Amino acid sequence: MNFIPGGVCAAQGFSASGIHVGVKANSGDKKDLALIYSEKPCAAAGIFTRNKVKAAPVRLSQKHVKSGTAQAVAVNSGNANACAPLENENALAMCQAAAQALSLSPEQVLVASTGVIGQTLPIAPIQEGMPVLAEKLAHSPEASDDAAHAIMTTDTQKKEVAVSFQLEGKEVVIGGIAKGSGMIHPNMGTMLCFLTTDCAISPALLQKALFSVGDQSFNRISVDGDTSTNDSCIILANGMAGVSEIAEEGPAYDAFCQALLKVCVHLARAMAKDGEGARHLITCTVSGAESVEQAQALSKSVISSTLTKAAIFGCDANWGRVLCAMGYAGVDFDPTQVDVTFASQAGKVAVCQKGQGLPFDEDLARKVLTEDEVEILIALSQGDAQCTCWGCDITYDYIKINGDYRT
Repeated sequence: MNFIPGGVCAAQGFSASGIHVGVKANSGDKKDLALIYSEKPCAAAGIFTRNKVKAAPVRLSQKHVKSGTAQAVAVNSGNANACAPLENENALAMCQAAAQALSLSPEQVLVASTGVIGQTLPIAPIQEGMPVLAEKLAHSPEASDDAAHAIMTTDTQKKEVAVSFQLEGKEVVIGGIAKGSGMIHPNMGTMLCFLTTDCAISPALLQKALFSVGDQSFNRISVDGDTSTNDSCIILANGMAGVSEIAEEGPAYDAFCQALLKVCVHLARAMAKDGEGARHLITCTVSGAESVEQAQALSKSVISSTLTKAAIFGCDANWGRVLCAMGYAGVDFDPTQVDVTFASQAGKVAVCQKGQGLPFDEDLARKVLTEDEVEILIALSQGDAQCTCWGCDITYDYIKINGDYRT
């Protein structure tokens, strides 16, 4: 299994594009409309926000993906089209504009939006830009790059990846782009994530794989504890690699899931690292747990803790924040058996053993926590299960970014 260039265009038969149409006023020339297209119909699957307040594009895509097939995804940034006047009409109009530009039926198009909630989506520039977007479709790394930038909002870095692996002696590819920097605490997938593959797989197994992998990647990150109204993770599989369709679980399905997990973990980590205003990626691994579920609950509670995030920002080895966050995770464990170590490229420092503080070198601890990627290693001594989750520190810039986000 290898990382390769190309993002959503790395798999055979997929093209993409991204342009500026001016969805958000005063956005300069930032690209804000993206299109992903397969030259052949695809098996399709999606996971969406569990927030009861769902944006119109989420509801429409949920409806369309139930058929198990799709051929294109249209995405805008700059406006969430959530809780807004004409949101349903505008989501459908965006879908229809893409369908017309691609000569598809609207049911074969999925849509997504991201940006400010509660403001009417300016549909006219999207409708006018869609034919241009379709004309610019290309099967190239540059085209995937354009689409990746077009879906960004407060992101400071694009999030794009592709991997190749072997099935039946043939190369199979899975690629993806994502956006997510704030309002990230998924209970499904991510803010927005779009995945493409030339593997042949049944819609039912594609959906199962996406659910499973989502739980092991996107559901293990948190930036700020907020689950978005627009969370959508969509995958299209066109079968153009020429391998037999994966129609049942077995070695081929397992290989596909492993490659998909590699893609999604990469994108999940990228979102956590690019959290709004963040300076540190926090990786928390809980080992020695009774079950993966127990380890995941404890690990995610730690990386979601505002006080832990603040301590990492301050390069303060305040391990008490870690134990405190574990204590309200909602799962049973023995606090008197917990060991905690902070680690990074600068070294390791054990700070807690069997629930009690250890004497440690404060200068070394600060050096360890000054690195941009910091690990919190927790050992429970209760079993053999473990889980890793990812988050980021919280900084003054997070407040600056979100204090006037709407205006």
